[in-house]
Amino acid sequence: MSYEQNPKPPARVHDLRLEGRARLSITGVEDVSGFDENVIVLTTALGELTVRGEQLHVDRIDLDAGELEVRGSVQELSYGEAAKSGSLWARLFG
Repeated sequence: MSYEQNPKPPARVHDLRLEGRARLSITGVEDVSGFDENVIVLTTALGELTVRGEQLHVDRIDLDAGELEVRGSVQELSYGEAAKSGSLWARLFG
């Protein structure tokens, strides 16, 4: 008996392009946790990314394509670790 497994989709390419600290283009975006004019928190193919600044505005978001464009005064970009998935036992002993 043959069992077909669904192959894991390829990881998205994650890139950042910052133009003069005023325009930020990001690819590899998987989810946006939240945003306001000072902070944008999103999940990328390489982990959680926090964008801090002033008068931040999301110009374009396309989660199907994994793309996000922001304008405003970008002051900080910081990464956290990617969230681990699976059960507690798998994370502890996997």
